[in-house]
Amino acid sequence: MLAGVVSAAVLMTGAASAQQQQSSRPVFKSAVDLVSVAAVVRDKRGRFVKGLQKEDFIVEENGRRREIEQFQAEDDAPARVALLFDVSGSMRVAAHIEEARQAARQVLASLRLSESPKDDEAAVFSFDMNLQSLQPFTADAGAIESALARVAPYGQTSLYDAIGQTARQVADTAAGDTHRRAVIVLTDGIDTSSEMTPEQVAATAAAIDVPVYVIAVVSPLDHAGTSEAVDGPASQREGVLRTLAQWTGGDLFVTSAPAQQSLAARQIIDELRHQYVLAFGSSGPGAGWRSLNVRVKEKDATVRARSGYASAPRIGS
Repeated sequence: MLAGVVSAAVLMTGAASAQQQQSSRPVFKSAVDLVSVAAVVRDKRGRFVKGLQKEDFIVEENGRRREIEQFQAEDDAPARVALLFDVSGSMRVAAHIEEARQAARQVLASLRLSESPKDDEAAVFSFDMNLQSLQPFTADAGAIESALARVAPYGQTSLYDAIGQTARQVADTAAGDTHRRAVIVLTDGIDTSSEMTPEQVAATAAAIDVPVYVIAVVSPLDHAGTSEAVDGPASQREGVLRTLAQWTGGDLFVTSAPAQQSLAARQIIDELRHQYVLAFGSSGPGAGWRSLNVRVKEKDATVRARSGYASAPRIGS
């Protein structure tokens, strides 16, 4: 099966004063000067661990301990999520596209949608061979529902390419924002035409601090661990998607029933709301991938945080 990779969740959104932005969430000073990492901490029963301080965390970059320069604890942060629909031809099978819509509605039911800039927002994207924006970020539940109705299966899938493109768009609109951000992918997990490998997409998303959550809608026969499941290509795809999601700080949820979709949606949004955000200085000049390990001193606690970031060379170096 999969190696469990330490990961985390972080979300994005809308507007506040400069002073509020600085106090609410560490932000990048530049691509290399300050690195922001969101961490979700759970106890051995899976409950969120609250009340931790900066001194309770340990951050290691390439095996070397880094000093935490900024720290913020969140118990109920607002969320901004990009719903990314797979509209490949395979989504016509067994009404997967309608199941994906229902899963998206479960996510929306877990959000606080209103006209207040302090509340949640969502956007709707779809992909086959190309990425399309069906609804920009909004708190208007009616507009989001209208966009869901326009989602329809079409052709081949470029799943990993679309995740990378959406993560970059989410990050591009996140500057100075205090909301927590994430990409939520709704798919059957069948990728037929991506130019990027799962490893490349995970590196892209983790580097820009956008977690990817995948809700895979499958038939009971393809749902590993259920009484009706059979081993085969579907279970192998789950392994790739789970690894991709965990590298970015997210996770994979495989669903074959409405109750499972509801549970996945609530867990994703709850995780995004309960975060510690840590910021530390990058380790110096030179481009390349830097691995991260985030942990706490509490013995029985586990941490989800992204597994690394990409450093750019300093100007003049």
